[in-house]
Amino acid sequence: DKAPLSKSLLLVPSAISILLTLLFQHYQKFFAYNLQAVKEDFQIWRLVCGRTICLDLKDTFCSSLLIYNFRIFERRYGSRKFSSFLLGAWMLSALFDLLLVEITQHIFGITINSLPSGFLGPVFALFVPFYSSIPRVQVTQVLGHFSITNKSLVYILGLQLLTSGSYIWILALSGLLSGICYNSSILKVHQILCVPRWVAKIFSWTLEPVFSSAEPMNEARVGMGATVDIQRQQRMELLDRQIMMSQVAQMRRQRQQQGGMINWNRLFPPLRHRHNANYQDHRPSEQGIPPPTEVSEEQVARLMEMGFSRGDALEALRASNNDLNVATNFLLQH
Repeated sequence: DKAPLSKSLLLVPSAISILLTLLFQHYQKFFAYNLQAVKEDFQIWRLVCGRTICLDLKDTFCSSLLIYNFRIFERRYGSRKFSSFLLGAWMLSALFDLLLVEITQHIFGITINSLPSGFLGPVFALFVPFYSSIPRVQVTQVLGHFSITNKSLVYILGLQLLTSGSYIWILALSGLLSGICYNSSILKVHQILCVPRWVAKIFSWTLEPVFSSAEPMNEARVGMGATVDIQRQQRMELLDRQIMMSQVAQMRRQRQQQGGMINWNRLFPPLRHRHNANYQDHRPSEQGIPPPTEVSEEQVARLMEMGFSRGDALEALRASNNDLNVATNFLLQH
């Protein structure tokens, strides 16, 4: 729901990849990412075909799982902004592919004629916003030293995809570089490489009805922030919320068994049960309270993207001294 582009990228390339592998092997040569043919024979069309469809089913499976996990960005940004990111990352990663191949040949003397095929550059580029904008919530620890978080599975899938081919590290590096460049506020790449509004409207009218999904009837609506545009385009995944809440409950039970249970209700009064009128009428005097803690607007925006209101996000960050993980855990429990 609310992610038709992710659904199309999940279904269409995977179906073509399976058909090419099982039934139409003689057509696989047209989807090979052959850099030698691009440079010597000027077969520019290979940059499109070779960088869209995977010819290895292992790469198809891993990239599909990653696209499924990264669908949250389409729900947050909207389909037009998400498609602009994928388009910009796809074009930049093609340039970085050629540069990295030339640098490898110049430094190490290794001639690379072809690279693994598929929509891999933009998939690796999505790890940049995933690392920077998705809060890290610890689930458990292994051997007392290695932390398992809500993001560990996605990183493991990325590592599996990274080790599936001999030169796929070039695609991974070019994808990460393109993601960093597109997200950079200095380079302003997102203002140049973007999907025009009229193109987005055409695809919205033609393809979105095909790949859109009906909203689950058993899900409750979750508010997404202060603006109408965010409320319309974004909705936090309720399933992920339930999983994180169960993880937090498990952590609380473990702490209670260890005798180190933190009394959240004592440290942080429940935000959901406060009444704004009473809160405004019964403010304590300024002489008896310390000055309020400065709150990072970036962290407030991250909490609002997860579905919490601005007031709750401000209160939680102030109470936790700007610790995003503690504030997230508290808001999930209340």
